[in-house]
Amino acid sequence: MTSATNEPPALPDTVFVHPSAEVDAGARIGDGTKVWHLAHVRSTAQVGANCIIGRNVYVDANVVVGDLVKIQNNVSVYQGVTIEDEVFVGPCAVFTNDLRPRAQNPDWQITPTTVRKGASIGANATIVCGVEIGEYAMIAAGSVVTKDVKPHQLVAGNPARPLGWVDVKGQVVSRDKENPPHDL
Repeated sequence: MTSATNEPPALPDTVFVHPSAEVDAGARIGDGTKVWHLAHVRSTAQVGANCIIGRNVYVDANVVVGDLVKIQNNVSVYQGVTIEDEVFVGPCAVFTNDLRPRAQNPDWQITPTTVRKGASIGANATIVCGVEIGEYAMIAAGSVVTKDVKPHQLVAGNPARPLGWVDVKGQVVSRDKENPPHDL
């Protein structure tokens, strides 16, 4: 564990940081969280309690991650992203934070993205900045999310399109693409 000042950051005793991971001084990590091989948590990032930060995960400055979140291997969570409690982010998913990226743009602005409680994002999904993913929504593997996803909505494809609705356990409960069941 290293930091920008070569001083280990002050973390709760219950936090596990693999020796190959880098947690910058100033990062806040909650009790019971595990940061695995080659992960990097930047200095102003906040990671909640009982999270799993997988191998080669990058958590950028000012990112907020809630409690009980699982971020699988090779995920990049860039500045401007807020991930609420109990979210699952599958391997190799990526979040963007710039709608008009250029290598040289002194006027660039971060476009925020929010992932609400209990949502699941499948492997290799891309979340284009500026969207909100609703509570308990389900993003299928490989999807490219370019628009807001409603709570409990199941989406898939490039661009991601509605396929139905899921319950809090992730079970498909309706294939009606427009109208969620009343009991969600």
